[in-house]
Amino acid sequence: MTSPALRRLLLIAAVLVFLAGLQLFVFPRRTEDWFAWTIEPPMTAVFLGAAYWSSAVLELAGARAGDWHRARLAVGSVLVFTTLTLGVTLLHLDRFHLGADHPETARAITFGWLAIYTAVPLMLALVGWRELRRAEPIDRAWRTPLPSPLRVLLLALGLVLVATGVVLLIAPGTADTLWSWPLTPLTARAVGAWLVGLGWAAGHAGLVDDTAAVTPVGLTGVTFVVLQCVALARHGSVLEWGPAAVGYGLGLLAIGVASVWMVALGVTAGGTPAASRRPRAA
Repeated sequence: MTSPALRRLLLIAAVLVFLAGLQLFVFPRRTEDWFAWTIEPPMTAVFLGAAYWSSAVLELAGARAGDWHRARLAVGSVLVFTTLTLGVTLLHLDRFHLGADHPETARAITFGWLAIYTAVPLMLALVGWRELRRAEPIDRAWRTPLPSPLRVLLLALGLVLVATGVVLLIAPGTADTLWSWPLTPLTARAVGAWLVGLGWAAGHAGLVDDTAAVTPVGLTGVTFVVLQCVALARHGSVLEWGPAAVGYGLGLLAIGVASVWMVALGVTAGGTPAASRRPRAA
């Protein structure tokens, strides 16, 4: 069983990312007043908002997980994302709404942002390490492996998303080539942190290779793709059509296919983690 401390931490994180997603996805033109930094164009804000809301699904699923085998998929990706975002924040601190010339609401949100992204990675690392040490080993003989094509797709997605995210983090100027709408150095790195987090979740799901355990990742991916489609319907006119836009569309398609596949397999398997499928002694 996962500890109450881990469940509470993931629930708190889910609430926080839901609020961040609310600000960005619903009010993308008000980031100057209601977010930690000003984001332009609005398509970037709704992209990030969709990522935050989909992350809330993963964290809620992790909080409800009955064992570490399933919860670790949430813990790992959230820890990676929050750590990278803290680094991006510190690197671009001059772009954040900290000065007296910014609205009080924006300044309050910014100080909250700094507190959250300082505390959450540290707390998640400590609690996750404790969970890892106390978790019972999983008998892989009692898991239900993923279909080989799905596993290959997840591992490929993980590799592509992580690689693209790392490039944006290290060299944000490459966004002019890699991304399908304009990004500033800060937003390029913010997007890069999300891509690494999403790629980590996909790759980890492929490595775990258990039908029941990866269902939360599937639900997260479905949420992400649906919200991205809504974002495109609202602000897709900003896209610069070319190879980057085609890659963006193919990426969403691949995430959607893998995610629906995982959810369908999880429903068929009954959503039971491998640890609970061991035969009981007579």
